[in-house]
Amino acid sequence: MSEATRSGGCQCGAVRFRIRGELGRPSICHCRMCQKQFGSFFSALVTAPDDGLEWTRGEPTYFQSSVNIDRGFCKNCGTPMTYRHPGGLEIAIGAFDERDDLAPQIQVNHAARLPWVDTIFEKPVHQDPDFYSRQEQIISFQHPDHDTDVWPAEGLKI
Repeated sequence: MSEATRSGGCQCGAVRFRIRGELGRPSICHCRMCQKQFGSFFSALVTAPDDGLEWTRGEPTYFQSSVNIDRGFCKNCGTPMTYRHPGGLEIAIGAFDERDDLAPQIQVNHAARLPWVDTIFEKPVHQDPDFYSRQEQIISFQHPDHDTDVWPAEGLKI
């Protein structure tokens, strides 16, 4: 039987990880600290297996956001990466190379959600073809969604 292996990392590639073993339950958290860490409406996290996480390039820098919570991020590009608490370590779902099967199964701190978050996906979809044509012209300097042998610490530049 083979053990599941997943990889991921930050935008610039300075921090990369590999996880062996089964992940815990994916969730989103609406608390204000998670909103601020992610600069978003909520955080999306999944629990890493005990002793299954390996930092393969660099490591997150941690900010202690409360008496028993540390929040990890890449010190170079700012990508939110981890939520460390007394019960374990959770990894940002968006930091995984492959995330399609990590749909959140539960909402945490639902009462603290922004009042309009329940309806954001009911809004119209932007349909301007010129906008999407311009988007296709963008050259990304972000690390690709797979491991690389080497990657410039400052990301790819032309």
